[in-house]
Amino acid sequence: MESLEINSLLQTYKGKKVLITGHTGFKGSWLSIWLHNLGADVVGISLDPKSEKDNFVLSKIEKKIRDYRADIRELSIIEEIIEIEKPEILFHLAAQPIVLDSYDDPVYTFETNVIGTVNLLEAFRKSASLQTGVFITTDKCYENIEKDYSYKETDPMGGYDPYSASKGASELVISSYRRSFFQDSEKKIASARAGNVIGGGDWAPFRIIVDIINAIEKEETIEIRNPHATRPWQHVLEPLGGYLLLGAKMISEKKFDEAWNFGPEKENIVSVEELLNKTIVNYGKGEWNDISDKEKLHEAKLLSLDITKAKNKLGWNPLFDLDQTIAFTVDWYKRYKTEDVFNLCTEQIENYSNYWNTQNDI
Repeated sequence: MESLEINSLLQTYKGKKVLITGHTGFKGSWLSIWLHNLGADVVGISLDPKSEKDNFVLSKIEKKIRDYRADIRELSIIEEIIEIEKPEILFHLAAQPIVLDSYDDPVYTFETNVIGTVNLLEAFRKSASLQTGVFITTDKCYENIEKDYSYKETDPMGGYDPYSASKGASELVISSYRRSFFQDSEKKIASARAGNVIGGGDWAPFRIIVDIINAIEKEETIEIRNPHATRPWQHVLEPLGGYLLLGAKMISEKKFDEAWNFGPEKENIVSVEELLNKTIVNYGKGEWNDISDKEKLHEAKLLSLDITKAKNKLGWNPLFDLDQTIAFTVDWYKRYKTEDVFNLCTEQIENYSNYWNTQNDI
């Protein structure tokens, strides 16, 4: 698909009312900014941001959108907001997203990630206004065999830890609703699975870039667990571009209401150690220490996605290699204290979108 066609497709959102759950989170805040800049009327439902340093807070995006604070475990509240706002398109991102937190509070993890997804599907089903829904899960939804294998959309769901299991269960719920309620309906839902996403404005605990930046800013040694674990690293704008392209295509055609992988190319599937060392070099300082022997909980050591389907059927391709992914990320963290963060995010989104125009095919 030509890059100009993709940019044209994204203009589909201009004037549309779009509901984003989890809009105060890392990915949700970036998606809110991108959709706002595309001319969408954005409505957000989420819990409060975790930190005053979060991208949502620093960008002040809440002043440019309709900002609701609610727990997705409360179906009646979600239905009430949807009835008031009457959105046409849904991006469901709200979740408990941390693997280690899922060990500390598995009940909350399952309630939020499974029942929360059920609630959004049910609200979507009953809504007269909502017609298109993109439900975001994770690459960890797959039954991970921890071998040199890239998971396809048709592979079995699973999950060792509570977080991964909750996301695998969410995918089964999404599939059930699609087949039970929407096969002969004008309504369309899809699920989207992305890998380990990095980028500016993420301050969640137990995330590698966050650990690096926090330590560098405090002039402390970076403590790293599982440095040899490999992950499909991608900049936050990569999967978000995929979600937006998927949603735009679903608005006009029903054949895209399926499950989709949005991961990086194979050269971006590298170890935590390699990502760490490249980030330190890009930032210009930092040193680290391996604390793996202090960790007792299981976390998958090998994980990658097969993105052939998204390439062939959507015309989506990841744009950034690992160096570009790190450069965009470090650039945000170097500038956020001295610049207008909304403008900083907008600049990075525009640069990413313009990058499409430098590609012959995408």
